[in-house]
Formats: sequence, C-alpha cells, structure tokens
Amino acid sequence: MRDKLVIIQKEVLESIDKANDSSSLEDIRVKYLGKKGQLTQILRGMGKLSPEERPVVGQLANKVRQTIESALAEKVKEMEERALAIRLKEETIDVTLPGKKPSLGKLHPLTIVLNQITEIFLGMGFDVAEGPEVELDYYNFEALNIPKNHPARDTQDTFYINENILLRTHTSPTQIRTMEIQKPPIKIIVPGRVYRSDAVDATHSPIFHQIEGLVVDKNITMGDLKGVLDIFAKKMFGPKTRTRFRPHYFPFTEPSAEMDVSCVTCEGKGCRICSDTGWIEILGAGMVHPKVLEYGNIDPNEYTGFAFGMGLDRIVNQIYGIDDIRLLYENDIRFLRQF
Repeated sequence: MRDKLVIIQKEVLESIDKANDSSSLEDIRVKYLGKKGQLTQILRGMGKLSPEERPVVGQLANKVRQTIESALAEKVKEMEERALAIRLKEETIDVTLPGKKPSLGKLHPLTIVLNQITEIFLGMGFDVAEGPEVELDYYNFEALNIPKNHPARDTQDTFYINENILLRTHTSPTQIRTMEIQKPPIKIIVPGRVYRSDAVDATHSPIFHQIEGLVVDKNITMGDLKGVLDIFAKKMFGPKTRTRFRPHYFPFTEPSAEMDVSCVTCEGKGCRICSDTGWIEILGAGMVHPKVLEYGNIDPNEYTGFAFGMGLDRIVNQIYGIDDIRLLYENDIRFLRQF
C-alpha cells in the first residue's frame, strides 16, 4: 500500500505538470482525490492493515494528499498569472494617445425658452402650477364657460377618451382647479403640453405647449393685465419691444384681446417672418369671466382677475427664427446641436 501511494503521487505530479488548463486540473483532482478517486480508495482499504501499519500508512497518505493539493493550488496560481500576463499584453493602453472628449447633452430649445419665461414671471411674484393632461370635460370646457353645444367647441378638435374624459386642449383647466383649492390672491402660470386633433404641417401639431397665466384679487383691472404682459414682452424679446392689444373673443374672458409684439427679426419694419406687418401675435388674454370665477367658488362681486395664454412653440420659433414646428419634435440631432 505504501508503494501504491508513492506511485500515485508520482503520477499525479507528472499529470499536473503537463496540464494546460483548469479543466484538466479538475479532472486530475476528481480522478485521485474525489469520492471515488484512487487515493480515496486506498484510504478506505486501511482497515485491512495491521494495527502497526495503519499509523505509518495513514501518515504517508495524508502527506501524499497534501502534496497533491499543494501542487494543484500552485498550478492554478501559475495558470492565473500566465492568463493575466497575456491579457495585460493584449489589452495594453497607449496612454500617449489623445483622449476623446465626452459628448454632453444640452437643453432642448423648448426647455431653454420655457425656463426663461418661467424666470420672468417668478420675478414678478407668480407661482408655477400644474394640472393633469388627461382631463375631465367639466374642467376643460364647462367650468370655462363653454357648455355642451356651445359654438366655441366647434373650433377645437378634441381627443376624447370617453364622453367625459379627454386630453386637455389648453392649460386653462388648471385655472379652475387652482381657484377651487386656493383663495385669492392668486398669481400663477401653468406651463404644459396640450393636445388637439390637427394635421401635422409646418405650423400645426397634435401636441404642442402652452403657458397659462392667472391673477385673481381685489381691484384687478385690464391695466394690470397690459402692464404685466408689456413687462414680459420687454424682458423676453428686448427693451425696445413694443406691444399692442386687439379686441378678440374668448368664452372664458370678458373683455378679451390678442396681444402682438413688434417683430424681433425686423424690429417692426416688416419682413417675411411677420408678413411685412411689423407685428407678430403671441398670446390671447382678457379679464376672467364672472361665470368662470363662480365655477372656481370665487365671488365675482368681490374679486376680479385676468388670464392669458401663449403658445410656447410659437415663441421658440420667433426667437430662433425656426419656420417649421416639426423641427421641435423630430429629435434630429443635427438640428438640436445648434442650441
């Protein structure tokens, strides 16, 4: 049995020396040290030895096992070091090569202008309010003095989810939601996406952006409205910007007006952008209709207010000279890199 142990040790060490991969080493371990391995079988046969031989053979068997395990561990370490050396050689990095400048993202032009507008109104004491884009018919139409079968509903092609739920066609519903939960004074702007069933072309999109404004307090007049919007226009388009108001009709304001600003491109002299008029219409506004105040649980005999709404996309196009609204939504990286 002692001779068998010596022979096994010699065979194992020679096999380990010739092994070229971890799979071969595992086969050797199982062949000799596994549950059915040769060394294990010899140890199980020690019961047949005499009491004098057992300690001697047992000591030798343990020594052989330790030698084999050490040889296996040493071979594994050697293989790992050789594999690491090869990998380091193959993956060598030339630190003298110039580095690649990382490409950083930029703000979208819609976000840039929205931030500018928001800062202007925050500076005038306004708060920013938000409302749901999936809206109830009541808030989108009825509470804004647009009852069912009202002629004004024909002018808005609406995405209806069912008879009472729709995608909001303007940000005005947030006016009612704010008045319901907040007592005057109220001074908010409401930026957000709105939806209308328009065919896509250079000036129309089924998804676009509006910024709503609402002020409600005692003794609010049309003069306050004109003053706030004139300050906004000069902050947004430059101190030389002029404004003018033209009578208009909106169901939720009375009286109502549209506001024009002098063309930024030609400074009011007339050009292709402003159709040679020198003016560009940017928003609608007016004094909040008494019925709308009542829907918001505010007494129109005690409080008055004004509201306005502007198209963010139109202002972006005016500032940057963009003549196709589709460019704002197509995510063409060549276009966006200009900003």
